Amino acid sequence: MKVLKLLTSSLLVLSFVAVSANASTLSSVKERGKVLCGSNGKTAGFSAPDAKGKMAGFDVDFCRAISAAIFNDPEKVEYIPLTSKQRLTALQSGEIDVLSRTTTWTMSRDTGMGLSFAATTIYDGQGFMVHKDLGVESAMDLNGAAVCTRTGTTTELNMADFFNKNKMEYKPVVFEDRSEERSAFFSGRCDVMTADRIAMAGIRANAPGNPNDYVILPEVISKEPLALAVRSNDSEWFSLVRWVAYALINAEEMGVTSANVEKMKKSEDPAIQRLLGVNGDLGKKVGLKKDWAANAIGAVGNYSEIFERHVGPNSPLQIERGINALWNQGGILYAAPIR
Repeated sequence: MKVLKLLTSSLLVLSFVAVSANASTLSSVKERGKVLCGSNGKTAGFSAPDAKGKMAGFDVDFCRAISAAIFNDPEKVEYIPLTSKQRLTALQSGEIDVLSRTTTWTMSRDTGMGLSFAATTIYDGQGFMVHKDLGVESAMDLNGAAVCTRTGTTTELNMADFFNKNKMEYKPVVFEDRSEERSAFFSGRCDVMTADRIAMAGIRANAPGNPNDYVILPEVISKEPLALAVRSNDSEWFSLVRWVAYALINAEEMGVTSANVEKMKKSEDPAIQRLLGVNGDLGKKVGLKKDWAANAIGAVGNYSEIFERHVGPNSPLQIERGINALWNQGGILYAAPIR
């Protein structure tokens, strides 16, 4: 009798686990009425409160696009601020639906952690920023430096690889929170900060005092494909997040913008008709309506609009497109076709 009860209890637990593993994220999002977006909340240009206290930035706009594709409303998003150490655990545990937080797509994160990377949103690389008055012009001159970075990041590992490879000494000064790291660097507690170069440009642009007192060194020591991440147990949600991102990239390639999206619905180009839901119903494949991509583009713009608005040459970060230009414009940005 005890064995039978034990077996029955075990079967109930397994049944619950199976249902949980197969639960539809999209259904949960619709029932909840909002997308739970894991963000940083403290990185200028990517995710930080604007002058009105509203969350804004490059990463934020991808969550807004997902919301617009689902609800035809980009504002149905709750932003969950997460440290580097917290972000992957929060996604694994179901605290968030999607992670849009300058997170590098790596093999170890993509295998064995129950996570999947849906799409790279920006290509970056790690570098170093120093106080200008140190007179340092190259990362090869950093022997013996105290280096600020954050724990639980690929940045910390890349830093160790760089100094060990070049047989240089260094003193790691490690923080969990970006604001603590930033304060330590600007106060002179460490000589150098190391981070993704685009993120560092944002930190430099918002430096206390004069941003020109700090220099980002020319060396790029890593590849950092920063990507949207979801849990691996929901292929529909994975596809939805991937294709919303791809729709924004394809929209730039086709010349569809937030300003002309309604006009472009009259285009005779079959590819544009498919993208905007004029011809066919590809949205059905990811649980969305025909005009899912048109709604996303109308809400946040195409990829170029997002980039230029938050991190481009005319933004405070002043970043050139570089490798993040479209594949047919000298960059490596490439999205699979919507057809």
